[in-house]
Amino acid sequence: MKSRDYITQIMSFVVFITIQLLFTRNMVIYGVAFNYIYVGFLLLLPFDTSRLLLLALGFTTGIFLDIFYDSLGIHAASAVAIMFVRPWWINIITPRGGYDDSPAPLLNQMGFQWFSTYAFPLIVIHHACLFYIEVGGGTHFWFSLTKVIFSSAFTFATLVILQYLFFEKRRRML
Repeated sequence: MKSRDYITQIMSFVVFITIQLLFTRNMVIYGVAFNYIYVGFLLLLPFDTSRLLLLALGFTTGIFLDIFYDSLGIHAASAVAIMFVRPWWINIITPRGGYDDSPAPLLNQMGFQWFSTYAFPLIVIHHACLFYIEVGGGTHFWFSLTKVIFSSAFTFATLVILQYLFFEKRRRML
């Protein structure tokens, strides 16, 4: 990555964390749909990010949220879990010829179908780790599953809307 890319990623981190802490922290629908938009920062990291850096960024992002949520590491554990699975998941969904010229898994560059195949399962993994660690296992399995499903859909929808609103569209050359 170039130094400009590092600056862009730092700005992205600040923006996603700020949105999470100031706006979406209290966005809850009927006590089952929570919005954890900070996951977007982790999902939109460039393809060529090393595994060690992915894990470090996942831990840093999660522990930063844990400090503000007073949640004793559940965000850190959940973020590290998806950063551990992310390279494996990208290898599974990558076409044989690789990707044309996309440095990052952005909706406007990869298309909605690919992005939803990429992001939604990772969001579900994050939320499953988060909510099942929160209750301490499977004691409230069905209620936690309800929270995982609705929160994943809410977070994914918010992430898609943010990308349509703020990321510039890819310019196609004819």
